[in-house]
Amino acid sequence: MSISNNSEVQLFLLIGIPGLEHVHIWISIPICLMYVVAIVGNSTILFIIKTEPSLHEPMYYFLAMLAISDLGLSFSSLPTMLRIFLFNAMEISHNACFAQEFFIHGFTVMESSVLLFMSLDHFLAIHNPLRYVSLLTNIRAAKMGLILAIRSLLLVLPLPFTLRRLKYCQKNLLSHSYCLHQDTMKLACSDNKVNVIYGFFVALCTMLDLALIVLSYMLILKTVLNIASLAERLKALNTCVSHICAVLIFYVPIITLAAMHRFAQHKSPLIVILIADIFLLLPPLMNPIVYCVKTQQIREKVLGKLLTTCRRYKL
Repeated sequence: MSISNNSEVQLFLLIGIPGLEHVHIWISIPICLMYVVAIVGNSTILFIIKTEPSLHEPMYYFLAMLAISDLGLSFSSLPTMLRIFLFNAMEISHNACFAQEFFIHGFTVMESSVLLFMSLDHFLAIHNPLRYVSLLTNIRAAKMGLILAIRSLLLVLPLPFTLRRLKYCQKNLLSHSYCLHQDTMKLACSDNKVNVIYGFFVALCTMLDLALIVLSYMLILKTVLNIASLAERLKALNTCVSHICAVLIFYVPIITLAAMHRFAQHKSPLIVILIADIFLLLPPLMNPIVYCVKTQQIREKVLGKLLTTCRRYKL
């Protein structure tokens, strides 16, 4: 249907995987499984931390915050992803799109902040283990959690309002299976300079988190190299493995996607869409798996709950 230059589009169109529309129903099977594993895994971590008094410590509170942000990312993208791949329903209203991008960007900023606080937690535990308990108390961890939640809200709150003031005519096809601020603002036929500047500011804040995480690990490495015993060095570094994996899982797709948009002259739309989907699907899926495998206390509590359940129902 043709749209005149002066008429505004009423709906945006999301996109699945170009060229594979005929197998969307089959692609939905692994996507659904990934969502189920992510939701069950992160919910399990929250349940274990809540019900086990021995895990009521700052590092596990930060892990709970990470699980909450992962659940938020999963539930934010779930409706449109399933509508596209299960029912081939591409349309989304302006308000629904703006709401989705608010939650996706909000939980993305929140996860970035949590990863930064977790790196600070590791630095304090390794650099000053004797004062760690007094420096990072449960109350201070709770206050840090409140700060990151407020920071995430305040950073992304202007985004949907700046998008609402724009006019959208002619173009209405988005580039992903969900709404993103940078993708939506490109469809505007009015001046979007404010969106460009503020979107860059939000992205800069996220990259600042990454820079501080890298700095914290440089300080951790410096501290570890000053430890005389090789066994103690390895033990100290081993406590950081789970967090390093979480940082890589979260930031590598973001940086790769940004680099492709900025530098790739003839980028494949298929590759861009796949990386964008990985950005939302992989962290919520992998984080609970990584922390259950690498964190002994979490692993033991999860296995203990499973064994207790099996015995109760005689499975």
